[in-house]
Amino acid sequence: MKKILCIDSNHDVLHEMLMQSGFECDLFWNKTKEELVQLIPSYDGIVIRSKFKITKDILDSAPKLKVIGRVGAGMENIDVEYANSKGIVCVSAPEGNRDAVGEQALGMLLMLLNNLKRADQEVRNGIWKRAENRGHEISGKTIGIIGYGNMGSAFAKKLMGFDCTILVHDKYKTNLSNNYLTESTLERIFLEADIVSIHLPLNAETNYYINDEFISSFKKNIYIINTARGKCLNTSDLVKHMRSGKVIGACLDVLEYESVSFENLDTSTLPEPMQYLLKSEQVILTPHIAGWTHESNYKMSKVIAEKMIQTLNQNV
Repeated sequence: MKKILCIDSNHDVLHEMLMQSGFECDLFWNKTKEELVQLIPSYDGIVIRSKFKITKDILDSAPKLKVIGRVGAGMENIDVEYANSKGIVCVSAPEGNRDAVGEQALGMLLMLLNNLKRADQEVRNGIWKRAENRGHEISGKTIGIIGYGNMGSAFAKKLMGFDCTILVHDKYKTNLSNNYLTESTLERIFLEADIVSIHLPLNAETNYYINDEFISSFKKNIYIINTARGKCLNTSDLVKHMRSGKVIGACLDVLEYESVSFENLDTSTLPEPMQYLLKSEQVILTPHIAGWTHESNYKMSKVIAEKMIQTLNQNV
């Protein structure tokens, strides 16, 4: 019987489906990294979220390993290239949380444009300001979406009913235009966009993708949304352009100061740019929860189980 090590907790459907398919599952969610690294060599498959990185050393120590299931979208905590070179299949589940990410990006944008955070707090404190909290509509604006994978396409779909112009750029994809969006060059997005939303994986190419040069390239003053990875955005450069007024506001579900596991902020040395974001009324912050709904928890676990079952059955 093939054995699967579940390193992080997930929805019960994941290990239930694996066991129903004849695999033995060990749910060692509370073990330390050191304990888990010692256990991995005995398993044919492992399931991980973000507890620690699967490095070359770990992969070299696991001769039986055939599949790694990452319950989430990003794969930056796995050395995928090296795993593949050893015949280990790596699977993720962006299909499972794309709707959650699309909805949160839209919700954060509406919250920012309509001053909902501030207005709610004012009313709770007996303050009734109407003209001061007059907002802006999405209708009539141009939204640039950078990256048109599962997350970018889900956000675009959520925007369909808002009577806005949607420009989509993906370096690796073409023929994206349809009846509600237009494939675009970066140059056109720089020229026309009022709002830009980033939906990129984190890798060497996208680290600090949103930086001083990127932001300075926009003709208009803009709003920025980041539900991808914190290090896709240079916080110091963002704050520089918020101070100047080039960036009117930002919706940030992810921060470059998060710990590796995404479970907390690295509060040991929060730099000045982060202090600015914490104090600004023009910033909406959430703790990396855009893909973290009850529904996505189930869907991601189900998708990973299906992919792992298919991979392991092919390796019989």
